[in-house]
Amino acid sequence: MAVLEKIRVKFGVLISIIIALALLSFIIDPSTLESALQSMSKKYDVGQIGSKRVSYNDFVDEVDKINDVNELISGTTSQTEEVRNQINEAAWQSFLDKYMFLKNAKAAGLTVGEEEMVELTTGENISPVLAQNQVFMDETGTFSSQNLVNFVQSLDADPTGSYKNYWNYLQNSVYTQQFYSKYGSLFIQSDVVNPVRLAAALAENNSVADIDFVLKRFDFSTDTTIQVSSKEITDFYNAHKDFFKQKASRDIEYVVFEVIPSESDIAATSDEMIAAMDEFGTTTNMRNFLLKNSDRPYSEYWYKDGELFTVNTELDEFVSSNKTGVSPVYQSGNSFFAGRIMANAMIPDSVYVRHILLQGTDAKAKADSLQNVIARGANFSEVAAQWSSDQSSAADGELGNIGWMTQNYMIPGFESVITAPLGKPFVLTTQYGSHVVVVTKATKPVAKKQVAIFEKTALASKETYNNYYSQANRFASIANGTYEGYLKAVDSTGVYSHPVNNVLENVASYGAIDQAREVTRWIFDNKVGKASNIITVNNNYFFITTVKNIHEEGYAPVKDVALSIQQQLYNQKRDEKVKAEVAAKIAGLTDMQEIADALESEVISLDAVSFRSSSLAEGVVFGAASSLPVGQIGKPVAGQMGVYVVKVKDRRQESFYTEDDAKNYEAQKAQYQAQTIMDQMAEEAGVKDNRARFF
Repeated sequence: MAVLEKIRVKFGVLISIIIALALLSFIIDPSTLESALQSMSKKYDVGQIGSKRVSYNDFVDEVDKINDVNELISGTTSQTEEVRNQINEAAWQSFLDKYMFLKNAKAAGLTVGEEEMVELTTGENISPVLAQNQVFMDETGTFSSQNLVNFVQSLDADPTGSYKNYWNYLQNSVYTQQFYSKYGSLFIQSDVVNPVRLAAALAENNSVADIDFVLKRFDFSTDTTIQVSSKEITDFYNAHKDFFKQKASRDIEYVVFEVIPSESDIAATSDEMIAAMDEFGTTTNMRNFLLKNSDRPYSEYWYKDGELFTVNTELDEFVSSNKTGVSPVYQSGNSFFAGRIMANAMIPDSVYVRHILLQGTDAKAKADSLQNVIARGANFSEVAAQWSSDQSSAADGELGNIGWMTQNYMIPGFESVITAPLGKPFVLTTQYGSHVVVVTKATKPVAKKQVAIFEKTALASKETYNNYYSQANRFASIANGTYEGYLKAVDSTGVYSHPVNNVLENVASYGAIDQAREVTRWIFDNKVGKASNIITVNNNYFFITTVKNIHEEGYAPVKDVALSIQQQLYNQKRDEKVKAEVAAKIAGLTDMQEIADALESEVISLDAVSFRSSSLAEGVVFGAASSLPVGQIGKPVAGQMGVYVVKVKDRRQESFYTEDDAKNYEAQKAQYQAQTIMDQMAEEAGVKDNRARFF
């Protein structure tokens, strides 16, 4: 009983927690409990910014917000890998702004007040965030305050809340950008070029000299008389430890088996293409034909001559040389192309579009009614304004300028505006609702063609795929999960092993192979001496990788940098030794040719050299010449190629370097320094970016 009492007293709190968690598991959904535990664990943090943790859930929420804005702007929910990465970067930057930059900017005494925000969003001093936004541009491509007002007034008319979210996003961007503008200005404007500095810069850069020099080149074979001790290496390391900071990385090797179509796979695809060409040339339903037979869907895009060059050069030549017809089949690598010219027309590159958007069950009927009113001669703007006034409480649509649209910058469903006549209203139905649309302006029409492109790329057959997988599986079996086995597999299969050192945790590409984060995750989750099983990337590449060495974040161990330190110290000792040898050989000599003969070298002459000169000589030559009196031979100085002996024959002041040059140089230097602010802030805050572990 005494023992039980001791356990009860000593571990009572712990047991209570265990019992409480057990009870919670009965009344709380397991996924909810798991989510709560994740939110409390740093293991699930996407990053750390100062004292602030960025949890996985918070980061995903921010990604979702930015993704919603992107979908609204682009008009599409489909995303490329590049767009996903951009959204990911934007989300991370928003946390850096919130937890680091804005905090530091405010600590520097900067503020952005409410009145200032009003001025930046609706006043005379519009923020570039809004002024450069195409949503608010007029027919001439310049910012329109009325378009901005129309947009803000239509926020309540959007039942989805998407426009309001977008406006909140813009306001936050304006707010943050203003802090960046002020902080950058504060930083740059504080770099004042005073008269003394300016005069010194002009004197230094306008000073030119005529010089002679002799170079005693280094013997780059190792000098065995020069020794660098372990103590010297350690002392150097301790004195310069900050130079050896490193991020976590891995040294690895990997093999990769790429699944490529066999000759029979390519021949089969060619046969399929040729067999379908008759139907391609005669079908009256091209969209359906390409949907069933082609890797490329039907597009109503209008091509200018030469624009198909990026698809296939031979197809481009055919389309550019003909007004009608069906091309032959062209092969490019494993892909086959054919084209059919569907139409010819004079088409503008861009058009300016206005619209009235109607939503709700009777949106189409309302749109038809408004379109009829305008078609009978009513002014579009007046009808739109009257409709807006009548519907202000109904909140069932919006009106305004969409702006300039091109075939590449197009709201889905609006494709027909490119060929629409000017000034004639019509109704479009899109995923957003029904629109009364009018094209008010267009660029000069040019000759274009609509081309149906029939494309098929040979894919590896199941037999081919299994063959490559079998090769990869044989390699993995021989490796058997170890580095020693991996080396045996390389020897026995003859596959090339790719060595890669210092792989960082955010690496997503290996060679030309993208989207390979799974490989990186594996090497960071495993120890030295381990080899992986097959890691499949993009369903086309089979990786087997092994970890050779692990570099932890922090300071590189002295053993890892000893060779580079040894070389640096060796070079320093070699420089001093050769300088002493040169000094001894030329002692008492006053003629440069005699010095050249003593050093078994030659005299090289340069005229009008300065620090800004381009020359075959090293900068150390100009440095030595800058401090030498005219007519005097300097002491030996060491450069990268050898030891130099320099003599200044003449020095004079010129005037090619102006005050503007000096001021521009200082401004460029300040601008460069300003660009490093975020990196410096991140280092001071100890920012940890763990996104690569999750995305």
